[in-house]
Amino acid sequence: MDANPEQTGGATEAVERVIRAIRERFPDAVMEETTLASGWKALVLSPKGLRDCIRLAKELGFRAFYDLTAADYWEIEPYFHVLYVLHSPDPPAKLVFQVRVPREDPVLPSIVDLFPGANWYEREVYDFYGIRFEGHPNLTRLIMPDEWIGHPLRKDYPLTEEPVQFKGHIPEKLPSEVIPKQYEPYPDRARDGDRSGGKG
Repeated sequence: MDANPEQTGGATEAVERVIRAIRERFPDAVMEETTLASGWKALVLSPKGLRDCIRLAKELGFRAFYDLTAADYWEIEPYFHVLYVLHSPDPPAKLVFQVRVPREDPVLPSIVDLFPGANWYEREVYDFYGIRFEGHPNLTRLIMPDEWIGHPLRKDYPLTEEPVQFKGHIPEKLPSEVIPKQYEPYPDRARDGDRSGGKG
């Protein structure tokens, strides 16, 4: 894939300036530097250094929160990838921070106080992956029902199915063909003693 046209000229210089500043100020926070297929520069950061690096990037011009998402490569790696994308309006440029958090106890610091727009993004990642954001003002489910058990975008989430009210063009299934809904507590819920599906 060709490099993103935003990441050329002055934009590239702006990104490199932030990367240099982060390496100078927080050398222990940077684990790796890479370039994504989109052409955007990405720094792989330690969870402890995440907030400091994001705060510095904001001070140096990347003052717009653009995206926050996660990925699970369960059978390949024992951790989740969490990606933060910041935007510089002048010159227009994108900077990506990537953090790896262990599956057993996935916790990251919240950045809602730095970027209020990250509020619902953190809730969505918590809802779908079970990654907790310490310091979030209201870390509850965003999309799934409150009573839902587990986090459906985790690759180890049990495949389930529920009957639907509408019929449309969907052929009816025999009862033996329907994958039953998971009612037992999800492993991390059982460990934490939380059966609420995300409250608290």
